[in-house]
Amino acid sequence: MLLTIDIGNTQIALGMFDRDELIGHWRVSTEPTATFDELRWQLTGILEADGFTQNDIVGVCVSSVVPSLTSTLRRVAPHVVAGEVVVVEPGVRTGLSVEIDNPREVGADRIVNSVAARERHGSPVVVVDFGTSTNFDVVGPTGAYLGGAIAPGLEIATNALVSGTAALRRVEFSPPRSVVGKGTVEAIQSGAIYGHAGLVDGIMERIAREFEVPVTRVATGGLAPTIVPHCDSVDSIDPYLTLEGLRIIYELNQETA
Repeated sequence: MLLTIDIGNTQIALGMFDRDELIGHWRVSTEPTATFDELRWQLTGILEADGFTQNDIVGVCVSSVVPSLTSTLRRVAPHVVAGEVVVVEPGVRTGLSVEIDNPREVGADRIVNSVAARERHGSPVVVVDFGTSTNFDVVGPTGAYLGGAIAPGLEIATNALVSGTAALRRVEFSPPRSVVGKGTVEAIQSGAIYGHAGLVDGIMERIAREFEVPVTRVATGGLAPTIVPHCDSVDSIDPYLTLEGLRIIYELNQETA
């Protein structure tokens, strides 16, 4: 079996694959200062709770946007899995041509999403990933990564609104009765949810204008189910896209080793 780990700024997503079948998945909060022992106990506890042992796991593939945890996980992984550790970084084979000014600037999660989107949904394709930031990544008609857009995520934007004002407060991310809020809570919910949906639709429309052929538009990330129902521009939600991309990249590096 293969363990896949996507370390984000807010959460860590984990997936367990038996060949190409996702048989387990988990989410935990990101703790950038977690020690070797803390991370080892956390991972071991999660896996053992569902009956997985170190000898069951032939390898692990990791993408990370938190350098401190990347370093710690490199040391922890041999104590958790029996096989090879592949970290998505420059030099790792992805099968994806990156056609931007500085390819080394692209976050590993964005590359992983693009690899999976092309494999699962064809090209051209746009992935919108609802995480700490809301990322748009574009794979062109030839299957190359062309770039994208990065916007503040829903939680970051709402937290900034609340922390920058005296009378506003945090609210649950659920749609109000009407886009015209009948109170402060509903007004914030309207602006947050419908405003973010409008941001997605606006950027998606502008991206689509740059192509002469139809573009598939896919959403992923923890907040996708909250926002996508209010969007007009997203074709589908692929909740485990990043984990699938990690599996694809791991297998590619085994083939070319």
